[in-house]
Amino acid sequence: MTARNKIVVTGALGHIGSCLIRELPAFFPDDLQLVLLDDLSTQRYCSLFNLPKSAGFQFIEADILTTELAPIFAGARAVVHLAAITNAAGSFENAEQVEMVNFSGTERVARACVAAASPLIFLSTTSVYGTQSDVVDEGCAIADLQPQSPYAESKLKSEQLLQNLEVASGLRHVIMRLGTIFGTSIGMRFHTAINKFCWQAVTGQPITVWRTALNQRRPYLDLTDCVKAIEFVIQKDLFDGNIYNVLTLNATVREIVDIISANVDGVAIEYVDTRIMNQLSYTVLNDRFKALGFEFRGSLEKGIAETIELLGGIRSS
Repeated sequence: MTARNKIVVTGALGHIGSCLIRELPAFFPDDLQLVLLDDLSTQRYCSLFNLPKSAGFQFIEADILTTELAPIFAGARAVVHLAAITNAAGSFENAEQVEMVNFSGTERVARACVAAASPLIFLSTTSVYGTQSDVVDEGCAIADLQPQSPYAESKLKSEQLLQNLEVASGLRHVIMRLGTIFGTSIGMRFHTAINKFCWQAVTGQPITVWRTALNQRRPYLDLTDCVKAIEFVIQKDLFDGNIYNVLTLNATVREIVDIISANVDGVAIEYVDTRIMNQLSYTVLNDRFKALGFEFRGSLEKGIAETIELLGGIRSS
């Protein structure tokens, strides 16, 4: 198996992964072999249903913290590292586990990539920007970054690890700081802002908004844009060690609620407290990634409408 036709995806059954593994065969049609790693901790077996027939799929039930990864990664054109605990607000309650999976797990994946001479795509988060200026980009100094949750801290720490491994061990990698994902997939969950708001609205619950967040601007990423960005990196062999902000748009919670309200009648808002409420409003720039020739085409209105349509069979009491 050559490096031209093998791609490994960790955390392959999640929100992003379940969409990515269905799109890669069309993007790389020549004898593609997809190796899917997932520990099934969230039991998303449905992500393996009806996979495209045009690619060879190998599923490995594996924990990145205990599995010998280098033999699995050997010969891969790319390792896409999606395995992580992603609930930022919930990460305060399980900070030790978040550190173990997101940082220690990433270190094991990265060192296995070095041993296998396989390049790594690391999915980080724009949450690392924390409470910075009104407009931020990848040039923000490390000392100025202020991640506001154990989840964001684990991602920033992992970024620094990968950059150190590039210098010390020649790790070929790229870091993609993603905005909050929206859009539908067979493996989607509903703990992040837009998806959670859609679920609450459709089921007749009030949308729970952090008390200080209604008019704060944040970066969001359409799932289709996310998948195409990963495909773009692989196709361009873009393992240059750089950090790229990958997001479709910046929006306020008020704008999101207005779009949901246009699709669901009687939407109400309930303000709640959270330990992440001290974040300021900021806009994240994606100019560096767009300069490579990538075009973001996602639509917040379309993504929300499709999510609500997917849940359309539910009726609130």
